[in-house]
Amino acid sequence: AEIFRSHYRKAGRAEDLVVAVARNKIKSIGAAQSPLLGAAMFSPAVLYILLLVAGPFFLAIFYAFSDARIGNSEMHFVGLENFRSILQSPSFRVAIRNSLIFTICSQIVVIVGANILAISLENTFRGRGLIRFLILLPWVAPIALGAIGWKWILDSIYSVITWILVAVHIYKPFSAPMWLGEPSLAITSVLLVHSWRLMPFSTVILLAGRTAIPKDIPEAAAVDGAGFWRTQLQIVIPMMQPIISVAVLFGLIFTFTDMTVVYILTAGGPFDSTQTLPSLAFAMGIQGSDLAAGAATSLFLVPVLVITAYF
Repeated sequence: AEIFRSHYRKAGRAEDLVVAVARNKIKSIGAAQSPLLGAAMFSPAVLYILLLVAGPFFLAIFYAFSDARIGNSEMHFVGLENFRSILQSPSFRVAIRNSLIFTICSQIVVIVGANILAISLENTFRGRGLIRFLILLPWVAPIALGAIGWKWILDSIYSVITWILVAVHIYKPFSAPMWLGEPSLAITSVLLVHSWRLMPFSTVILLAGRTAIPKDIPEAAAVDGAGFWRTQLQIVIPMMQPIISVAVLFGLIFTFTDMTVVYILTAGGPFDSTQTLPSLAFAMGIQGSDLAAGAATSLFLVPVLVITAYF
């Protein structure tokens, strides 16, 4: 009000008042858009990336071309020896195969399940808020707690799934499958647990994309006689392709770089049947004390993720 009155006293006409207020507004906007203010607000994110992403990344490159080991104070340059040794390792080839299977299959499960959940939660119904909250729990809860819970659920002795299968006489006592002890069942269990973990995130993205679609387009399709499946497959999903691409991109990155579920459920076993590149790098670099081999293994993730993000 004081600014308004001061401008009013200086301006004898209404036109002068409007011009004076507009100039003051432009000056305030210019101050808010100062390059120094933008740099100051952007600097915490840059500092975070430099300390927790760029620093370890360049340190891994340095270790990958050396013979660094835990407890060894001396390091020597060995060139490409670590990469040559890793490429000849059977465990590395198994980890590459498992990472690809793990990533592709889990994304198929996640995208199909997330689309089903997004369709179910799109329209209003009683209790929708509670159901949304329950669906989000696997994502917001610490992954370690969820994975430990699933480890008890899939335990060879105390598994509630095994107890139900025995109770309904599908399996006899002490003859039920060992969910985390057989290679094929172990990788399937890890895949499904990770899909359970990631599905809420993709559901939120797809649900936001569905709510952004103009309502008149599906309504016009319904008037023209299009059924549910034709509307979904030929109208809704093609319009949501950019949103689905974002969900798939984040899912691929989260899945290909995740080792928590594998480490807690199987630790890469049995017989490396569930070993992936991140878990193998951790096992070699930290548990096996060979920092150079672990760093070299982790660097194989970089070109795969760069190519995936590009496409």
